[in-house]
Amino acid sequence: MIARDGGGAPQRMERGGPWRGGPIPGIFGDVVSHGTKHKAGSAERQPRYAALFLVCREIENRMRDFLIFDRILQRRRLARALAAGPAAFLLDRAAGEICERLGAVKRRFTAIADLATPLPGLALRLAEGGARVTRLAPLAAGLGPAPLQRVVGDEELLPFKPASFDLAVSALALQNVNDLPGALAQIRRSLRPDGLFLGCLLGGRSLEELRAALAAAEIEIAGGTSPRVAPFADVRDMGGLLQRAGFALPVADVEPLTVRYAHLFALLADLRGMGATNVLVERLRRPTSRRIFLCAAEIYARDYADADGRLRATFELIFLSGWAPHESQQKPLKPGSAKLRLADALGTKERKPSLENDGGA
Repeated sequence: MIARDGGGAPQRMERGGPWRGGPIPGIFGDVVSHGTKHKAGSAERQPRYAALFLVCREIENRMRDFLIFDRILQRRRLARALAAGPAAFLLDRAAGEICERLGAVKRRFTAIADLATPLPGLALRLAEGGARVTRLAPLAAGLGPAPLQRVVGDEELLPFKPASFDLAVSALALQNVNDLPGALAQIRRSLRPDGLFLGCLLGGRSLEELRAALAAAEIEIAGGTSPRVAPFADVRDMGGLLQRAGFALPVADVEPLTVRYAHLFALLADLRGMGATNVLVERLRRPTSRRIFLCAAEIYARDYADADGRLRATFELIFLSGWAPHESQQKPLKPGSAKLRLADALGTKERKPSLENDGGA
């Protein structure tokens, strides 16, 4: 856990603040033709645009079968957070850990990519050593100042040539991509041979208390549940995904953090400040009843409060590392290629197992 107790290693964070709501826009709101916007309803009434509207509607319906996150809405939520003043404590923690791990690598990196980290702080820290740092961000408002080389883009569609960088980093961005294996494969292609990738994303136990409280409240008030907290990757799967993407020497480990809040609405305010509110494609498209949130606050306080009344919220940070393959890297030996017996190395006598019949059936 993280704490601000004045001494020793940090174990707990204390957070607080009011909750605020916001609109939920759709994906295809208008049909545009010849510089004029026609609302979807009017497009259906005009034969000239009816076929185009139906095609767009069919494309949207089919996309929903494969998409988890509404990426357009995600950018709008992040833009709102940047405009209001972001809640950066979790990102600062992840960025600091990435820099600490990078410091243990005995190598100098000269061409670095920061891929979609919500704020420019990590990129600016990496640029302090004189390296050329290219920052890709989903919004121009989050690009950061010079000397960063700045690109507005999408981490699911990297605009870089193969073998462009010798280091790529990403903090708290990849948990919201619809194709995580594909995104990792593109990062791998952007690295030069023996290039390093260091990343951090939210893991499976993140916000488990909020997920349970909202589900229980919605069942009690509305008689059913709707998707509200995003599904997060499991650390046990991430090593395999790195290997599938073509990384050598893949490593995935997890750091669970507990942040404490005065009440549920302080947690929701922080999520809003991170741009991390609900952007699931299958989310409920109508405003949620106030009674559900009040009921969820009571359930949260009942089930997840410490002795002093403050509420626990779990954030699980998964840290990833992998190298672009290179002939200089260590490789496992082929089976049967050993030149020394294990018994000789241990200084013992090898004994072959024997099968004995003890007379039983």
